[in-house]
Amino acid sequence: MNIFVMVDMEGISGICRKSQVLPGGEHYEEGRRYLTRDVNACVAGCFDGGADAVTVRDAHGGGFHLIWDELDNRADYIQGRSPRERMPAIDAYDGLILLGYHAMAGTSEAILEHTMSSIAWQNFYLNGEKAGEFAIDAGIAGDHDVPVIMTSGDDKLCAEAKELVPDIVAVETKRGLDVEGGYLLPPVRAHSAIREGASLAVSTCEAIAPYRVARPVQMRLELVSRGHVPAGRPGVTVIDGRTYSVSANTVEEALRLL
Repeated sequence: MNIFVMVDMEGISGICRKSQVLPGGEHYEEGRRYLTRDVNACVAGCFDGGADAVTVRDAHGGGFHLIWDELDNRADYIQGRSPRERMPAIDAYDGLILLGYHAMAGTSEAILEHTMSSIAWQNFYLNGEKAGEFAIDAGIAGDHDVPVIMTSGDDKLCAEAKELVPDIVAVETKRGLDVEGGYLLPPVRAHSAIREGASLAVSTCEAIAPYRVARPVQMRLELVSRGHVPAGRPGVTVIDGRTYSVSANTVEEALRLL
């Protein structure tokens, strides 16, 4: 059983403010420690549940946030960018975990909610439905027949995940009150929940169906600011001064067109 873990930062336990997730931020090094500890709890749970191999990709920003010498030595790690594939060699894996994810842009009372870029992206739609990063990454895996078996984050993210994948193991490590505020589980309880959730998800992996996005895959993006719509780019349909759409055969192909 091979497990791929995509890890973001905003949904990591203990994180509830921007300064924890931005390089150079006042509390960024603190955020890196929290990120690394959640990853280690998840890796331990995967092996508890019967995984033979685990690969973790740092998917936050540029992908250089994990504390290298504090990571669980049993897993493999991907850091930095991967321009050809968001999840390299995902076909070789049996299940996907989306660890430390956050709710889509505009979600009320969700901690650090956004979709891809809080600076540039206002709203994102997948086949006409408003969506976030969970749907994008679950859809990419689904195109390869790989199910997303577990996620972790705040209560809003967990609810969003359950809407798309009802059987997913959703580990709630905090409850959002505001974009920078919420009820947070203490470290021992959060890490225990993540480890137990990962173990359960891996041991029941075969019972969870992949999340498949109907084809052709249509994406529509509303930008924060006017004047940035890529008019004239091949495959782009301009809707208005801030909104455009693309269409492709897979989720990843469509995402590249954006």
